[in-house]
Amino acid sequence: MASIAVCPGSFDPITYGHLDIIKRGAKVFDQLYVVVLNNSSKNPLFTVEERIDLIKQVTKELPNVKVDEFHGLLVDYAKSVNASAIIRGLRAVSDFEYEMQITSMNRVLNEDIETFFIMTNNQFSFLSSSIVKEVAQYGATISELVPPLVEQALHKKFNRE
Repeated sequence: MASIAVCPGSFDPITYGHLDIIKRGAKVFDQLYVVVLNNSSKNPLFTVEERIDLIKQVTKELPNVKVDEFHGLLVDYAKSVNASAIIRGLRAVSDFEYEMQITSMNRVLNEDIETFFIMTNNQFSFLSSSIVKEVAQYGATISELVPPLVEQALHKKFNRE
């Protein structure tokens, strides 16, 4: 039986930190679903469709990665694709408390789905989509933070082509 995992996030936009987690997760699991959540408490810069397109393009060389979206409970989505695991990236100790709460709730909802935390590469430990958007908005160089395709999309959003 194939090992299947889900790697959820808002990915607004996808960064090299996200890609680090995705690539490493894809090495461990036979199938990895990168799923874009539509978080109503956030005001995204990119639409869900735009985020999915960007992720598909920057992960096209990873044959066992599929990109999808979900609404509702993550454990329900995981069950629908027969995933036995959720992958979450950790940048710093500060991420752990929040992630632990989510993991504990997911465990209550479905004890058959395990959560695996992957520590991001140290060079990306400061990196978040929010920081990338803020820096890009002011026209600063972000080529070390996101793939070229994402950088172009950000420049277009902020009319800096």
